[in-house]
Amino acid sequence: MPVHSASPPTLATLSREITLAAGRFAAGHLGGLTPFLPFELVDAVLEETRAVQQRLRDLPSRVGVYFLLAMCLFPDVGYRLVWGKMTAGLDGFLPAPSTKGLRDLRRRVGCTPMKTLFDVVAGTLAQPHTPGARFGFYRTVSFDGCSSIKTADSERNRGWLGRCPHGGYPQLELMTLVETGTRAVIAAIFGPTREGETSYSTRLLSHLRPDMLVLCDRGFDGNDFLAAVHTTGARIVGRISQRRRPPVLKTLADASYLSAIGGVPVRIIEAQVSVTCADGSGFAGTYRLVTTLLDAHRFPADRLVRLYHERWEHESAYYALRHTIPNGRVLRSCDPVGVEQEMWALLVLYQLLRRAMVEAAESRPGTDPDRCGFTIALHTARDLLVRAEGIFEQGLGTMGGKILAALLPARRPRVSTRKVKSPISQYAERKLDGRPDASQTVTAVTITLLQPPPPRPGLPAVTVPQYVGACKTSNRMALVLAVLQEEPKRQWRAQEIAELLGDVTLVATYRQLARWNEKGLIKRIRTGRYAAAPPPTVAALRPGRKP
Repeated sequence: MPVHSASPPTLATLSREITLAAGRFAAGHLGGLTPFLPFELVDAVLEETRAVQQRLRDLPSRVGVYFLLAMCLFPDVGYRLVWGKMTAGLDGFLPAPSTKGLRDLRRRVGCTPMKTLFDVVAGTLAQPHTPGARFGFYRTVSFDGCSSIKTADSERNRGWLGRCPHGGYPQLELMTLVETGTRAVIAAIFGPTREGETSYSTRLLSHLRPDMLVLCDRGFDGNDFLAAVHTTGARIVGRISQRRRPPVLKTLADASYLSAIGGVPVRIIEAQVSVTCADGSGFAGTYRLVTTLLDAHRFPADRLVRLYHERWEHESAYYALRHTIPNGRVLRSCDPVGVEQEMWALLVLYQLLRRAMVEAAESRPGTDPDRCGFTIALHTARDLLVRAEGIFEQGLGTMGGKILAALLPARRPRVSTRKVKSPISQYAERKLDGRPDASQTVTAVTITLLQPPPPRPGLPAVTVPQYVGACKTSNRMALVLAVLQEEPKRQWRAQEIAELLGDVTLVATYRQLARWNEKGLIKRIRTGRYAAAPPPTVAALRPGRKP
C-alpha cells in the first residue's frame, strides 16, 4: 500500500491591540466592566474621600480600587494571582508587586472610598418601559436580610460578629433594598446578626420614594415598621402572621377588608394558594397580606396575591452574592475593617454586573432582564479582565453582546423544596407542607380568596388617628382613650382592645395596658378588664407624652 505523509498543520497568527491607562495606572482596570466604572469616577471618589496617594507610587490609589474589585471577581486566588489576572494582557508591561505591597495597598485605600463608590453606583436601573419592573404606576422593591454570609474565622472577626452557636464561621447580617424587576441593589447595610433585620431595615427607609411599592415577608410585619414605611409615601404589600387579629372595619367587594395596624389604614387580603406540579403532586398554603393600596377596583386582591410572589426575586440577588460570585468561599479578610471594605467592594461589583445586564436587555426592546444570565455576565467579565479588553468600549460592547447571545428562555414557574444541606440551617429538613422532594415545574396556580371574619359586635366605629412618627404611641393611646370614653361604664376585655389596635399578640397589649394603668390613663377593674379613668386624670394627659 502506498504511504502518504501527513500534511503539516495549518497555523494562524492572531494579533490584537488594546487601549489602557498609561504608566503605573495601566493595571487599574476591570476589563469590560470599566465603562460602567470609568477612571474619572474613581478619581473623583478618591479625591472626595481624601484617599489619593500623597506621592505617585508604583501602586496608585486608583489601581487599588480596581484591585479590590478584581479581588472579589477572583475569590479563589491570592493577592499576587489576582494581580496576575489584571496584568495578564499587558505582556509583562508592569513588574509584579509583593504580597505585602498589595496588602498595604488595601490598607491605604481604606473603607470610605468603597462605601462612597457603592453609594454612587447603587440605585434603580429599570426604565419606565422595562418589562416586569412595575405594578401600574409603582416600581416594585423589596426588603430582605441575609444572615449566612461567612467571614474568616479569626479572633477579631469573632469579637465583632460573635461566635457561631454551632462552631462555624462568624456570620454577617446583610440587609438590602432591592429593585425586584432587575435585582439591582438600591441601598445596603450590614453588621452583626444579633441586631436583627427590622433594626437594619429602618436605616434604609430614607431610600424609599412615593413611586415605590415595597414587598416584604412576615419578618417585617411590626406596627412601627409598617407605619414608618407609610410616612415615606411608599406603598406596601407584605405578609403578616396568622396570629394577628386586625379589626374588620369594612368588607370590600373582592373579599378583602379595610382595617388599621399601628395607626395606619390598611387593607387585609386572605387567600389560599394551591399549586399543581408537573409530576402530579400539589400543595396549598394560606396567605394573609396587608397593603396600603386601599382601592379594590384599581388593585384587585388576586393581582396583589400574584404580585407578592415577586418578592422572591430578592433571593436571586442573594444567591449571586453568596454563591455565584464567591463560589462557596468565605470572605478573605480577617479583621472588621477588611471585612467592611471587602463587602462594599463585593456590592459594587455586583451592581456593575447588574447594570451591564440591564443595559444589554434594554438594547433589545421588550427583553425582560430576567432572561439575562448572571453567570454569563460574571464569566465574561473575568475573561475580559484577563485579556484587558473592552476598557474603553462604547455602546453595547463585548460584554453586552455575550449576554444577549446567551439569553435564557422565558421564566418558568417553579417550586423549590426549601431544603439545604447545611445541618445548622432551619431548612436542613423539609417541612411537612406537601412540597415535592425535588424542585418541580408548576403547571397550575389556583388562588382562592377567603372571606373575612365577621366583625365583633360591640366595637364602636372609630376614626383611626393619623400616624405621627416611628416609635410614637400617642395616637394609639388616643384611640383607646376615645373608645373607652364613649362607654365609660363598660368593662372592656383586653382581647377587644387588642383587636382595635391590631397587635400581634395579647402579650404586647397587656404590657401597654399595664403602663397606661400605672399612669392613671385607664382603670383596671380586675384581671383582663379595663374601663375609662375619671375625666380629671385623662385631662392631665399632655400632648406628645409617651405612654
